[in-house]
Amino acid sequence: MTWTVARSWQAPSIISNATRVGNYLLVAHGLELVLLDDELEQRWNKKLPFRVHAAAHDSGKIGVLYGHGFHLLKASDGSQLGEGRSTQGGFSDILPRPGGGWVVSCRKGQLHVFNQDGRGLKRFEVGGVRRLVGWFDREHLLWQDEDGKLRCARLAREDSQRLLEDRVWSWVSKMSGGRLLMQSADGMLWEGSPHPYGWDSLDTIDTRSLEPLSAHRAGDGWWVLSIEGSLTSMTEDVDIESINTDLGENLVGLAADTMATVRRDGMVRIWQSPDMAELRRVEMQKMVAEAKAASDWEERRQIFKRACDAEEQGRISLAIGLYESLGRSSDVNRLMKRQRGN
Repeated sequence: MTWTVARSWQAPSIISNATRVGNYLLVAHGLELVLLDDELEQRWNKKLPFRVHAAAHDSGKIGVLYGHGFHLLKASDGSQLGEGRSTQGGFSDILPRPGGGWVVSCRKGQLHVFNQDGRGLKRFEVGGVRRLVGWFDREHLLWQDEDGKLRCARLAREDSQRLLEDRVWSWVSKMSGGRLLMQSADGMLWEGSPHPYGWDSLDTIDTRSLEPLSAHRAGDGWWVLSIEGSLTSMTEDVDIESINTDLGENLVGLAADTMATVRRDGMVRIWQSPDMAELRRVEMQKMVAEAKAASDWEERRQIFKRACDAEEQGRISLAIGLYESLGRSSDVNRLMKRQRGN
């Protein structure tokens, strides 16, 4: 399989952050925040008092960190929700919380938990946080501490934390589908499936001298953007069609068959895999056909679960097809409106 550049876009100033919003791309450049649709056309633009250094999207809301503050924006038009929250020293990283809400790390070594509307619920002292990695469920959060070790917090009535293990990792990806890509101190790349008390699996997958900056788990496996700006697949017989090895500093996954490389100087490239797109189309047709043939309640319940999962994963077209097969016109209209205006 070969991935190629489908579209590109040049920001007018230095890009400080980029993240996925559904199947769209949110780009922070200079003191502006812009939402680009799947054709890289601008949906909205918002001017801010400080540059954005982190952002995340969930359920039609975008959490952004700039200055010393955490702010919520409407994904549909970029308007601000509420007054925002700030902390001494500022926040460093952000993750949406399963079931609604947000967790934000600060530079003072605390985890700040907010509800879906940005109202503060609690603070938890954990020590230095290098990056927030992902959630096992609504209560169990995984992060990498300042020493490079993985830790798990249990955010319940009595908050607690524990080391996943003593191993030090020089780099850790965000969790994707319950899996992580990591680099050990000797430079080898590992893939693992963690749980709150250790690993279900942990295997070496690459021994090349590759220094990751960012990673995306696409439909054909992990892709790694290295510190030299090259884009490398961890799967055999998969490549990119490019002679340019200076592709940027950030890799953003938009779908199983689409990803974006982002250069700090403003160049954004959208990469697509025609083979993966065809596989996704065939999968969609098969699932929709199965949905139309479903007759009993258990089958319909499973189809509804597939539709909810597809919506949560940003696979809006598939979710619409499944909801439509169940006769759920309200969900179809809601998602079609989201596609037009998200």
